[in-house]
Amino acid sequence: MSIRPAVSTSSATPTREGAGVHLHRAFGFHEPQAYDPFLLFDDFRNDNPEAYAGGFPWHPHRGIETITYVLNGSVEHNDSLGNSGTLGAGDVQWMTAGSGIMHQEMPNGNTRGQMHGFQLWANLPGSLKMTAPRYQDVEAKEIPEIIDDDGTSVRVITGEFWGQRGPVDGIAADPLYLDISIPRGCRKVLKVDTYRNTFAYIFGGAGKFADASSPQGVLLEKEVMGQEVNIRDLSGNRTLVNFGTGDEVVVQAGPDGMRFLLIAGSPIKEPVAWHGPIVMNTREELHQAFADLRNDQFIKTQDH
Repeated sequence: MSIRPAVSTSSATPTREGAGVHLHRAFGFHEPQAYDPFLLFDDFRNDNPEAYAGGFPWHPHRGIETITYVLNGSVEHNDSLGNSGTLGAGDVQWMTAGSGIMHQEMPNGNTRGQMHGFQLWANLPGSLKMTAPRYQDVEAKEIPEIIDDDGTSVRVITGEFWGQRGPVDGIAADPLYLDISIPRGCRKVLKVDTYRNTFAYIFGGAGKFADASSPQGVLLEKEVMGQEVNIRDLSGNRTLVNFGTGDEVVVQAGPDGMRFLLIAGSPIKEPVAWHGPIVMNTREELHQAFADLRNDQFIKTQDH
């Protein structure tokens, strides 16, 4: 067994997307190989409806998969194939854009105006970029939740963890996508496949991951709960943690507990040609995609 060291931490950056939606971007559009097979990760969270009411009007996607996970509020979606629906709190949508789709996503707050969710973009290998689009809409009740003896809870969205398998399947990146809550002061060792690129995104409480300076992952309760470590040394809200190689992630929750996403995927290791919502392998394929958009040939039928 070997510890995956936390090799870097960074804070998500405020930005705007769609029709002026205020969100925080953990990564995206720069160094697309850094998180291969993942391309972009956004945290859209706000208590002010004016900051998200414009939503994400009609736009295209080709060559990728988008994964939307809603925690508060809801997201209404429609697409060019006639699909429509609403994602509620705890729901997940895994959309394979494949050869091309036009869609829109319109967020709505809960009764207190709160809206919170995440969107992750996963790349598709060249052999699947022109596959037929499909959806996997998963309701909260379908997602298994495991409660450990110490109170740690894990929602398994996709992949296998602690004997449970998530309901999303057939994804090219063979991903692991977990929503993990750890009680105050608890230390956990989490198994992760050695060959998958892995990151964590903290969105509640704070904690500490084993880093390159503590390769054995020796994180004792007193380090966080006592006087030995300043609370400011802990990673907290909207922090992205990128891990090195290994098959275990070691994490220690702070005095207020900790909630984070742990996401891993098999790298595709292919060239990336990317502009806006379209990701292909070559510039020629990218130019063709935008030509298809201009010529009203972007949406492919099954017999293509």
